[in-house]
Amino acid sequence: MSNLKITEVYAGSIAEEAGIEAGDILLSINGEHIVDVFDYRFLTSEEVILLEVMKPDGNILRVDIEKDEFEDIGLGFENPLLDEEKSCRNKCIFCFIDQLPKGMRESLYYKDDDARLSFLFGNYITMTNMKQEDLDRIIRYRMSPVNVSVHTTNPELRVKMLNNRFAGDILSKMKILADSGITLNAQIVLCRDINDGKELDRTLSDLSSLMPVLDSISVVPVGVTKFRDGLAILRPFDRDSAIKVIAQVEQWQRFFLNKTGSRRVFLSDEWYLMSDTPLPHYTHYEAFPQIENGVGMVASFIEQFDVALSQEKSRPIDKTVSIATGILAEKVLSEIAERTEKHFPGLKILVYPIENNFFGKTITVSGLLTGIDIKTQLSGKYLGDILLLPSNMFRAGTDIFLDDLSMEELASSLHVGIRKVSTDGGELLKQLLNR
Repeated sequence: MSNLKITEVYAGSIAEEAGIEAGDILLSINGEHIVDVFDYRFLTSEEVILLEVMKPDGNILRVDIEKDEFEDIGLGFENPLLDEEKSCRNKCIFCFIDQLPKGMRESLYYKDDDARLSFLFGNYITMTNMKQEDLDRIIRYRMSPVNVSVHTTNPELRVKMLNNRFAGDILSKMKILADSGITLNAQIVLCRDINDGKELDRTLSDLSSLMPVLDSISVVPVGVTKFRDGLAILRPFDRDSAIKVIAQVEQWQRFFLNKTGSRRVFLSDEWYLMSDTPLPHYTHYEAFPQIENGVGMVASFIEQFDVALSQEKSRPIDKTVSIATGILAEKVLSEIAERTEKHFPGLKILVYPIENNFFGKTITVSGLLTGIDIKTQLSGKYLGDILLLPSNMFRAGTDIFLDDLSMEELASSLHVGIRKVSTDGGELLKQLLNR
């Protein structure tokens, strides 16, 4: 992209003083056209810059600016990336988006695969659409860390799993970045009888060659919905197969801990919860490098809750609170509820596990529950004074569920007040005690 429409000029900024206005078009900086936000940040970091701006009437404004190094000049743009997002070219056999039913909102079907979004927002990328020039830009702008969806390092198997003939060179691309000091995080979506077992051993062994620049690896189980007509046959993990994965990864954790001083590879919480295996202690997850990927989120939540509870004096509270959650988290929340009720006599906490009838019963996490499933299964149930729902059930920044039912509509249907609760244990306790 060579021309960027300016949507905002910050009050009191260098750009405002220079006469730049919203609606102007940024043509170049120091004679160079802007491809994306990284070009913009890199070029505007200099102490002396020349902006070329086109006014709505077509006149060209050339502005010489002297400023402190890295000082922001005060321009805002409609798209924070300043470029079109790169979409995914793969047809992964485990892709969750391909398992969505028709008729949901359009944004849910978009697949991004953009290294810049990996750097800015922590998204995971397959690197299949990256050329050498893209790798060079990451190195030039120090776009670190980069989060990579690896899944397998076996070239033939990765081509098959991603349904992309360009998918086999993942290890060599990661090595280029690692050799230049770009921190990497890796994700493995484990598919039963496909990239597990010996293939998982091979992948972890290959990835070990990138350490210590490879900071962490997460292993998450494939999610299988009921909407898989025409897609590859996948078997969801069960209790016994999950226990085998835990034992296998624990061996690698011990190996990496001895070799590098860090466990490096971590299992997402689902493995422990689905197999009824005790969760590792909070300290097991070290710096929680992939907590947004569901790795250590429960351990962190419990620790936060316990700390907050230890700071509260025991006292009687006459109140009933209900909590709706996914099947997977029922046991954890029930144990928390029992301890809290003992600490606050008179407080009653009702935990309601919600089966995922929309996507299928194999989907057990709260973040993929729909409003209609909650409405149907809680209808007629005693919900007490307030119903608490985890914030990950809602579209980011909204009160809207995946199926577009609103929190207000749900509250009206169930005849109870509803509050969203963040995935912070201390916040949960605060909401349990708050009238």
